[in-house]
Amino acid sequence: MPREFFRSDRIADAIQRSLARVIQTEVRDPRLGLVNINSVDVTRDLSIAKVYVTVVGAKEESESEVAVKVLNKAAGFLRNVIAKELTMRSAPRLSFFYDRTAVQGQNLSNLIDRAVAADKQRSEDEGE
Repeated sequence: MPREFFRSDRIADAIQRSLARVIQTEVRDPRLGLVNINSVDVTRDLSIAKVYVTVVGAKEESESEVAVKVLNKAAGFLRNVIAKELTMRSAPRLSFFYDRTAVQGQNLSNLIDRAVAADKQRSEDEGE
């Protein structure tokens, strides 16, 4: 059975592509840095879009939070540009969120590596 593609999914993909281009080329704020749009979730009624972002090269989470605040302040401008690009009568209201999945994944990977190293050390100690 083929998967159904909802209009909200197609619009979310289009918004993601458009935002990636617009943020890189038209938003000029030195606090922003290089922003990666990880995903966009649009409600079924197309009124709200949650945009999950990460900042490439951010050493601390506070840098990413500043970038999210900048993007939320520019949300009106970005919404207007998206409405024009996608030729939508009304574009969804944009809300930006810091996506912590990459950080959480790295933390889990570090925990697994430490557990494997501890097991290996324990088995070597028992073997002697």
